[in-house]
Amino acid sequence: MKTSKVAIIMGSETDLKVMSVAADLLKEFGVPFELKIVSAHRTPEAMVDFAKGARDAGFGVIIAGAGGAAHLPGMVASLTTLPVIGVPVTVGKLEGIDALLSILQMPKGVPVATVAVDNAANAALLALRMLGIAHEKTAKKLETYRHGQIKKVRDMNRRVKKAKASKSK
Repeated sequence: MKTSKVAIIMGSETDLKVMSVAADLLKEFGVPFELKIVSAHRTPEAMVDFAKGARDAGFGVIIAGAGGAAHLPGMVASLTTLPVIGVPVTVGKLEGIDALLSILQMPKGVPVATVAVDNAANAALLALRMLGIAHEKTAKKLETYRHGQIKKVRDMNRRVKKAKASKSK
């Protein structure tokens, strides 16, 4: 089976700090990805070309980060049948809430999966789960990752219990 890439797109370079977290996680999982600046407002024609050609370019999932009006995820979703995951990015006085609401409030028929503000890590994990449906290697790596998360919580719990026990002596 052909390996699917993940597109990580954002409206401007200021979103890169947030979105690079998704890139780091995909790199850790060995999943190919491409980072692109695709502005819904400043380069709408390029956005249309990207969205319409994403499947043919080998992408299986698109992660789209945007702040403010945050039109990028929804506009891209309106132009492709690939899954689009929106990452609201903190910008200005509303601290990403405006972007979150914009991405959440898509009309019926144009779905965009949405994660918490600045949570590109969860966007990457969601993309990996989507790809894992068809790619057993990715699914197994996710299972290992999940078990690692469980172990971290158990280790934290042991430390808390140990600290509590030493204070009560």
